[in-house]
Amino acid sequence: MLRVFEDVKKAVVLKPKPYTIDNFAFKLHYRITALTLLVATALVTSRQYIGEHIRCISDSGVPSHVMETFCFFTATYTVVKHLNSSMLDAKFIAHPGVGPIGPLGVNSQEPIIRHAYYQWVPFVLFTQAIMFYLTHKLWKKLEDGRLRRLVEGLEFAVIAFGEKEITVGGHKIPTMEGKAKVLKNIRKAFLQRLYVSRTWAVNLILCECLNCIHVIVQILITDAFLAGQFLNLGPEIITNGLDSNVDVLDVVFPKITKCTFHKYGPSGSIQSHDAMCVMALNIINDKIYVLLWFWFTTLFAISIVAIFWRALEMILHRRSQKFNEFMFSNSRAGKLNPWNVIRVMRYCNFNDWLFLYYLSKNMDGLLFRELFKELASDLDNCTEKPDLSMFDKDPDGTEEKLMLKRKT
Repeated sequence: MLRVFEDVKKAVVLKPKPYTIDNFAFKLHYRITALTLLVATALVTSRQYIGEHIRCISDSGVPSHVMETFCFFTATYTVVKHLNSSMLDAKFIAHPGVGPIGPLGVNSQEPIIRHAYYQWVPFVLFTQAIMFYLTHKLWKKLEDGRLRRLVEGLEFAVIAFGEKEITVGGHKIPTMEGKAKVLKNIRKAFLQRLYVSRTWAVNLILCECLNCIHVIVQILITDAFLAGQFLNLGPEIITNGLDSNVDVLDVVFPKITKCTFHKYGPSGSIQSHDAMCVMALNIINDKIYVLLWFWFTTLFAISIVAIFWRALEMILHRRSQKFNEFMFSNSRAGKLNPWNVIRVMRYCNFNDWLFLYYLSKNMDGLLFRELFKELASDLDNCTEKPDLSMFDKDPDGTEEKLMLKRKT
């Protein structure tokens, strides 16, 4: 019989449920957004897909590699008056923003747009990726693994059935006594309300608000980086599409630009060498920033909705039985006893309720129902603010017991 059980145990593959300390909107910031920005960084630094970042055509007075290096590091430009679709349609200019300029070249009074940002694009994208991860890092620091420490050991406690701990696939299935001890510790921590649920929930909500503010900051930073062109990028594309000869992308991310190289001639006179440069990097840049405009807008909207949802939770958590049934639906082995919900909500503020909700997300449904039932009984039998000095030691000194004051 034991040998049969050993064979079954080898065939069983247990996978613990990952711990959850935040919501879907929060994950979009540090997972999807940060990963997207890192992928974008890799694309703009890769030569495998776009080749050389810049190629310039000029006269024979300056070697091509010198001209390309000079133009890349000193910034190319486009001429404002040549950003004209009518001139382009009439074949007066070859490319948007590229055409003849005054006799003084780049030093003339004609308005031009310098494009110096492309050197900094990978650095800015990488920094933004780190910044989107920082709010998650801050929340993890503030949370300090409290929830994980409380539920640790309960991953497979729902199948605990004996008095001996079993190891299956490298994971431990606790004993019935071990499971009861962990559940008791969770109830103690919740009843004490020491540093656990109150500050935990407040810090979570503050970090969620910080996420929303951070998206706005990143939009403004990106707009400043692109010389005030980022905010209008999405509306221009939605309104005009990408079919016009001269669109907003040609202004912000021109594929063809001008560059002027000055050097001394044989007699000491300054000579100007005009070049037309192909900005291969902007083929990637424009797509990245169009994607970022739509993504940042969507992320901001989702973050706002998440904050309003928290406000709705704050309003309904003590007023609606149906709302609590919906929120605690993780205990899918059966509905929570409505009377237990009423008893627990009577003593809980929103911070306690939110902590309980995340406990339910990190525990098996059956275990949470058991915890909730015992918690309701404990709260009925104790004062609203347990005396924290009412602890006693077991004879062996291994476990503290909370001596709950009975109601008079």
